[in-house]
Amino acid sequence: MPSLTDSLGSAPKLSTPPEQGGTPHARANLPTADEAVAHTLLNCLLREVSGPEHQTVVTDGRLLLRLPRRGVLLRVSLRRTSLLGAHRFTGPVSEQRDGDWTEVDWRRLAEYTHDELSLRTGVRNEEFLEQIASSHEAVSTSLAAMRAASDPASPSSSASALAAGDRLSAYLSSEQSLLFGHRFHPTPKARTGDPRAWSAYAPEVGASFPLRHLAVRAHLVAEEHADPTALHALDRQRTDVPEGYRLLPAHPWQYETLSEHPLLRAALDRGDVIDLGPGGRPFAATASVRTLYDGESFLKFSLNVRITNCLRKNSSYELSGAVALTRVLASALADLADRFPGSAVLREPAYRTLALPGPGGIPDRALFEGFGVIVREGLPQRLAPGTTPLLAAAVADEYPTGAAHISRLLAGADEQSALDWWSAYLDLLLPPVLAAYFDHGLVLEPHLQNVLICVDSDGRPAQVLFRDLEGTKLVPDHHADTLAALPPEVAGPMTYDAQRGWDRVVYCLLVNHVAELLAALADLHPGAEAALWARVRTTLESYSERFGCPPRMAALLAGVPLPAKANLLTRWERKADREAGYVRLPSPLAEDVLGGRAGAQVPRDTTGGAR
Repeated sequence: MPSLTDSLGSAPKLSTPPEQGGTPHARANLPTADEAVAHTLLNCLLREVSGPEHQTVVTDGRLLLRLPRRGVLLRVSLRRTSLLGAHRFTGPVSEQRDGDWTEVDWRRLAEYTHDELSLRTGVRNEEFLEQIASSHEAVSTSLAAMRAASDPASPSSSASALAAGDRLSAYLSSEQSLLFGHRFHPTPKARTGDPRAWSAYAPEVGASFPLRHLAVRAHLVAEEHADPTALHALDRQRTDVPEGYRLLPAHPWQYETLSEHPLLRAALDRGDVIDLGPGGRPFAATASVRTLYDGESFLKFSLNVRITNCLRKNSSYELSGAVALTRVLASALADLADRFPGSAVLREPAYRTLALPGPGGIPDRALFEGFGVIVREGLPQRLAPGTTPLLAAAVADEYPTGAAHISRLLAGADEQSALDWWSAYLDLLLPPVLAAYFDHGLVLEPHLQNVLICVDSDGRPAQVLFRDLEGTKLVPDHHADTLAALPPEVAGPMTYDAQRGWDRVVYCLLVNHVAELLAALADLHPGAEAALWARVRTTLESYSERFGCPPRMAALLAGVPLPAKANLLTRWERKADREAGYVRLPSPLAEDVLGGRAGAQVPRDTTGGAR
């Protein structure tokens, strides 16, 4: 994206094989939107519903999956099986009717899922089918945009960005390459609103745009900072702010949403707020949609839009909580950076918002939260010299939709080279997350969308960057004094008890992140899956030998089931993400499991059988 300031230097010369690049041939290998939605629903049913109830079996290169209450038997072909049960599907889904197999489209499969969950829980969710349809529409829009951008003359092509040696473009391309989203979420690309409106701001279509700027009288601005220089990220956007006013950047989509709010209209009419219009350097949408980047600073805005599970709004406690965490974690993060120099955490040192008084003189909540913007450190502040950051979710994607995909980083590499790359990455990723939990009572949330893999000029991992303090929590036993000093409405959402925190760490680190990147590597070398898991175990053992093996680590190494967040059931029950439950997956980490599977490509059925 050449219109953004490039503060990262040159990108590595990554291979872009024609069979995986932005060519018509590569596009033909991607699933259709219909297939992607159907496969995602099957993933969720396998993990959360039919699998735990022993209603699935792998046989003859296919998965059979029964919805026992709805009385439907489904079938799909497999590209590859998985030791964790996270199989790779291919082609259409079929259902058994009168002894024959008939193709079932994504709409009918969504209806079957809706019916099964209604019968299982005794309640209905009338939003569910609409949200799946929204996700399907978003995937369709993204695929259409990719087809247009893949034209050789298009300057937005990921391959073109890499060929130009532009690190910033390579990074942004990775953020904007997630066409299909989380493959274990029933509505990974669902967004409220008209696609014609949100597509102007969507990362999947390469959106980059100027911010909307408001000048607000100083006494009507609320802000906090852990470092006063952090506010420069906001103030530097415009130089035409009248005296006595402060600059408040706004996401243009959010401004459109709130522009008719009566209190805002009145403030604009009397001159307490001045609409300066769009301006300044353009910001690019990152994978989260609402967090934008201009090459220097990340700005995390509120959006009154439901994306996947929830409205992406910066609640008041999240605004204060981000700054509070940046303050209280300073010593812990400094310790982790010193012990594990190949890792760093992007702080969130400031926020600013609009505090227009409503009835009773209290700031109107809708405007306070709706215009809240969190400043996150930019890449130049933490990035190791000479490295290119790539979104982990793009590296680990099931399909090579961008130039950051592992198939590009390891193009032409043999199995041993892939294993060496994997070990180097695990050494960077696992130890700091485990030490954060065990030594500092700090629950990082290192899922694929919260981690940047920083690679050197040869495409080898050299650093990991963790981000998004919204998901970072404190274990009360370690931080009683700190939490007691904070307002209860800030301290409460900032905590997990020790067990819930451990489940979150293991899920994000091993199930969401490690298992998915491992799966992408196993797609390149199908016979290496057990060896890849063995490298995970070796890294965990090495950590335990060096830093101690508390009971939870011992249980992990013994192969206790792994927690997987129940995204389907959470969405069905309309719960907040914080309240999500977990299902337990058979672990591939036990020594006897790994020893018995060396070289195996087809595991036994670990979820029971459909008979």
